[in-house]
Amino acid sequence: MRRTLPRLMILSACLLLPLIVSTAFGFDFSELEEAVTEHTLDNGLKVIVMERHDAPVASFVTFANVGGANDPKEYTGLAHMFEHMAFKGTTTLGTTDLEKELVAMGVEDSIFNELRAERKKGRRADSTRLAELETAFDEAIEAANEFVVPNEFGHILEKEGVAGLNAGTSMDWTRYTMSLPSNKAELWMAMESERFLNPVLREMYRERNVVAEERRQVLENNPIRLTLDAMQASAFTAHPYGIAIIGHMSDIQNYNREAAMEYYKKYYVPSNLTICIVGDVKTKDIIKLAEKYWGRIPASPPPEVLATIEPEQKGERRVELEDLAQPFFVTGYHVPEGTHPDWPTVDALADYLGQGRTSLLYKNLIKEKKIAANVAAYPGYPANKYPCLCLVYAVPAAGHTNEECEEQIFAEVEWLQNELIPVEEVEKIKARARAGFINGLTSNMGLAKQLARFQNNWGDWRELFRELDRINSVTPEDIQRVAKKYFIKSNRTVAKLNTIES
Repeated sequence: MRRTLPRLMILSACLLLPLIVSTAFGFDFSELEEAVTEHTLDNGLKVIVMERHDAPVASFVTFANVGGANDPKEYTGLAHMFEHMAFKGTTTLGTTDLEKELVAMGVEDSIFNELRAERKKGRRADSTRLAELETAFDEAIEAANEFVVPNEFGHILEKEGVAGLNAGTSMDWTRYTMSLPSNKAELWMAMESERFLNPVLREMYRERNVVAEERRQVLENNPIRLTLDAMQASAFTAHPYGIAIIGHMSDIQNYNREAAMEYYKKYYVPSNLTICIVGDVKTKDIIKLAEKYWGRIPASPPPEVLATIEPEQKGERRVELEDLAQPFFVTGYHVPEGTHPDWPTVDALADYLGQGRTSLLYKNLIKEKKIAANVAAYPGYPANKYPCLCLVYAVPAAGHTNEECEEQIFAEVEWLQNELIPVEEVEKIKARARAGFINGLTSNMGLAKQLARFQNNWGDWRELFRELDRINSVTPEDIQRVAKKYFIKSNRTVAKLNTIES
């Protein structure tokens, strides 16, 4: 529950909830739900359409029910890598000569597979052979690249007025988004379906280097992120939530095209995809276009649901790192998944504990004791389709320590276990949650993303319109119960980044 508006504005917005809904959408939530149409193609693809004729534009979301949690062993980070690959074109886009390009790509693959096999020998690898293969591999990459038309997919859309062309990967899903003039709906249908019907994983070996550099920048060269990564790995000993979404460096450097295509064939099947269109479109036309273009993709059964369950944690776990950087403290408590009945209460507890200037941690650690420069509580780490973590962290102020922050954080958590939050404070928490939720539905893209996400996580987009009921159901007693159940010593993992002298 992020606070994105000044407090008075948020409270006013929530007190005038009916007015906000009618102003922003022109009708209430029941009318919103009735405006949504769901259609399933014969191949299993789910199509969700919502007409909004305020402006001649529409937002388009393709939602794949696959994320970092689904990465296979030796190929961690592959979900994120495939997000990159989806922009590299198709058999008809992105190449000057497909036939010659495929031959050159075959040479790339052959040499790299030899190189990968030699690398796997470790200390027994032939250094001379490695050098020869690396040189030949670099030459093969250059040869294949001669046939590439860079970014042709994006350039075509840019000429047609695309906005917000993007993609994102979480541990739970991969999402492709864009907005276009509504008269370009058929163009989107043709191009978007084409990149999942006839993908060509061109430039893959070059793109691996891009991803590897991304890992260096966002993780390896960031002490706080490294601390979070160490905490995450310690908290999840079985479930793949314990592995950073970008993957291990050794895996990134050893991806091959064959494994990537196997991954695509397993997860990018119609029965595992949802497309959501919101804006100035006609539902019957959208469904007709979906049948024409997306219906070309052959049917395939959905992949099996992830079966691994994180075992119950039986005792506190601790991790410590050392660096020249400023100190940092974080603890993660195991909490249930986002569809669990306790989730709205976990969210409310995190809000009261550590979100914004009115939170317990801000008032105690920053304003009163002045021992921290930054504090926060964040539920749903690293994602929340499966049981996850609620993070609580602090950056100690100059002259203060991780240990001081830790003591005060645990004292505030204990207070929540022993005292009931005043009813008026719980009402404020719920007001902020309602305002944040509604604010996320004020645009075509916001609606499209949320409809697709709820379809993915809940299995039914209609649950989006039950969210206010779940928020409103939280009570002070619920918050105390959840604090006692989940926010206990045996259920937490603690990580510290300790500063060392240069």
